[in-house]
Amino acid sequence: MFRRTFWFTAGAAAGVWATTKVNRKLKQLTPESLAAQAANKAIETGHRLKDFALDVRAGMVQREAELEEALGLDAPAEPGPAQARELPEPRRRGELGPTPYTTHSIPTISYNRNEDH
Repeated sequence: MFRRTFWFTAGAAAGVWATTKVNRKLKQLTPESLAAQAANKAIETGHRLKDFALDVRAGMVQREAELEEALGLDAPAEPGPAQARELPEPRRRGELGPTPYTTHSIPTISYNRNEDH
């Protein structure tokens, strides 16, 4: 009698456990849950990329300092005001040569697809 009660209880417990596991897995596979998981993974990946970029920048700054020290370059402590670059005056049409603002025409070759057949 106790043997039957034990196996009945064990079977019922296994059934409840399996049903709970299946229901949890089904909830994880709903479209809303999958979308939330994808969003979480994307955010996590973004954070990892940001951390990587910060590490790369820190390494670049450190390496630049090492190179400047090794080469004896002294960077100015405070950079002066940025000097304005003078742009060339645009030329008018008809002046000497082509202007840097015009595009050169590229010769086109007409191609008839029916010539090969």
